[in-house]
Amino acid sequence: MTQLGSRPRSSLFAAIALALSASILQPLIAHGDVKLPGFFTDHMVVQQEKPIRVWGWAEPSEKIEVSIGDDRATATADGKGNWMVELPARSASADPVAIKVTGNNEIQLTDILVGEVWLCSGQSNMEWRVQSSVNAAEEIAAANFPQIRHMKVPRVPSPVAADDVPAPWQVCSPETVGQFTAAGYFMARRLHQELNVPIGLVNSSWGGTRIEPWTPPVGFEGVEELKDISESVTQRTPGTDAFESALQKHLQSTKNWVAKAEEALANDSFIEPAPEYPSSLTPFTTRSQPTTLYNGMIHPLIHMPIRGAIWYQGEANHREGMLYTAKMRALIEGWRAKWNQGPFPFYFVQIAPYQYGDEAGSILAKFWEAQAAALAIPNTGMVVTNDIATVNDIHPPNKQDVGKRLADLALHHDYGKTDLVAHSPVLDSIQTEDNQLRLRFKHTGGKLTTSDGEAPDWFEIIGPNSGGFQKADAKIEGDEIVLSSAKVQQPTAMRFGWDKLAEPNLRGATGLPLSAFRAGEVPEFAQTIPNAADYELVYELDLSKLGSKIQYDVDRHEDISEFDRVAYLVSLEDAGGNVKSVFVSMDAFTDDIAKIGIPTVDAKAKFQQTVESMNVYASDSSVSSGNEIKNGRIEFWPNNYSPSNAAKVPGASGTAFDFGDDPGMPVDGYGCMQVHNVSARQTVFAINNWKKGSGADLGIGNHSGEHKDWTFTSNAAQYASKKLQVLVRPVK
Repeated sequence: MTQLGSRPRSSLFAAIALALSASILQPLIAHGDVKLPGFFTDHMVVQQEKPIRVWGWAEPSEKIEVSIGDDRATATADGKGNWMVELPARSASADPVAIKVTGNNEIQLTDILVGEVWLCSGQSNMEWRVQSSVNAAEEIAAANFPQIRHMKVPRVPSPVAADDVPAPWQVCSPETVGQFTAAGYFMARRLHQELNVPIGLVNSSWGGTRIEPWTPPVGFEGVEELKDISESVTQRTPGTDAFESALQKHLQSTKNWVAKAEEALANDSFIEPAPEYPSSLTPFTTRSQPTTLYNGMIHPLIHMPIRGAIWYQGEANHREGMLYTAKMRALIEGWRAKWNQGPFPFYFVQIAPYQYGDEAGSILAKFWEAQAAALAIPNTGMVVTNDIATVNDIHPPNKQDVGKRLADLALHHDYGKTDLVAHSPVLDSIQTEDNQLRLRFKHTGGKLTTSDGEAPDWFEIIGPNSGGFQKADAKIEGDEIVLSSAKVQQPTAMRFGWDKLAEPNLRGATGLPLSAFRAGEVPEFAQTIPNAADYELVYELDLSKLGSKIQYDVDRHEDISEFDRVAYLVSLEDAGGNVKSVFVSMDAFTDDIAKIGIPTVDAKAKFQQTVESMNVYASDSSVSSGNEIKNGRIEFWPNNYSPSNAAKVPGASGTAFDFGDDPGMPVDGYGCMQVHNVSARQTVFAINNWKKGSGADLGIGNHSGEHKDWTFTSNAAQYASKKLQVLVRPVK
């Protein structure tokens, strides 16, 4: 006999938490009643080749017998009414069985199948239903698969681990399948047709949710990158040292206040407000907070043996880059620890290309890279979907291919069909050959090909003096790709599909697409700028030192007398380690080298004019690179300014701050240092309000808000590092 773990100890916190989630926690047992979890219903599928586990609640010390056919097991409910039994494992069978549970009352479940059970979780693309998928009417009409079963876990977060959820099983038919998870159903259909065994889908998904709520506390533990989340969870957990210490401290301060309040009452005097209950002790309760969906929608299931899990999530976390890899590790290893059945298969879907507003295209590319990096976790597999995207719809309706690819991963790894090529091609090696790069791939299934018969697209290469990444000419040679470009004489690195809208045409022989990736050694940004050696540094400033007085870290303006071009190199690194840089050069707009730096009052610099022969090189596609730009413009002054466009700059707004602003009084005012590409209607870089130091405005490219030139953003403190270099080309 196996007993369930004991319930959380009683406390004020637990009482509050139970009230918050009463709809999904184990209800009080009526005297004498045996009760099963709400997903033990008719039409259930139990996992083959694993002991069949049945559990529930009864009167303490009540004797329970469970039978399936001739197999029987008994248990005695513990002091809290918990009980569990295990019956012998069975092989998959199309013949239904019954489960009979007898205590003071009797429960009989019928039409139970033994087969393969898969957990389906994630956000809206996993919750996406068959009725909303491609060819829905035809798919629904053909869905006569009574050995495929589905249950949907109710969407309820919980501050504590729930024991139970009501989730009745449904038999797949044209009347029911429309509500099934589409990705799960199309996977199940292929598995059922290939294996001829029943398939059970446990659908625990919720649109718009992040990964952290699905992760158990044990998952966060030991993941260094997620230490802050783990500590926050621990702090809110009654019984932990952190919780009790913080609560004791609050209680003591409250007692001290009560004593003062009683004294104030007696003396008719004022008293400060009572100490506020620490927010760090309040339980997580919403669907966006860590552990809540694990507690309410996954934990009730962990005694149920499964074959594995499929996961389709990431849109809500897509700005996090490689941090998401750590969160995937926490989720996967956390679930495996709680199920206690070893490293069960975990297959996930890479999110599809999508137009995330004005967001830089590389943000999604870096997220794809993070998802692919999660493949280093044992017994995982990834489905690539950049060939079946809808870039203006975050929910691609083609879930048939998603399901097929998930099924193929399972068929290859879990069901013995090792000859089936289930993985997309991935880079195996990269070599430099003269002025080209040679890439070799594995998992190609034969020769590489393209979906349209054209040369492979979305390849870029970079090298010294290349002016950044340049579009590459790509040639297929069997399972290899050769990359070259007339603009890159010494390529050192490459990237593929590196944009949120990338829908590349490259395929393996099986038709499976390749994920975005990058490889090689990318030169320092400054090394990629053509003719950068012709320029000399005049000023350098760590922009964290901005203030009323500008003290340059490097000041060589007295060393250079004549120059014919001016250049600015700005680099900004965000808190996630992402660096954005831009180099912009132009014909000299003044012969006074003291006026080309930050235009403070002391510098006596004020320029509002077009500049000639502007060249722009950017590390990010959010800024338009180009040479001999004729419509460059600078706005340099220490003044306050308005957006009135008094200079009547063509295309400028008269109401929003951009490239047509009007300086005014006082002279020693807000301050503006901006370079614009008017033809592209784009801010190249902006340094505004430098007197505010960490409250200054800094940006490269257009700001996403109303004021494209970053005015009023007060965002300088958001950057982990920030630097300005001012250069000139001396006349020799």
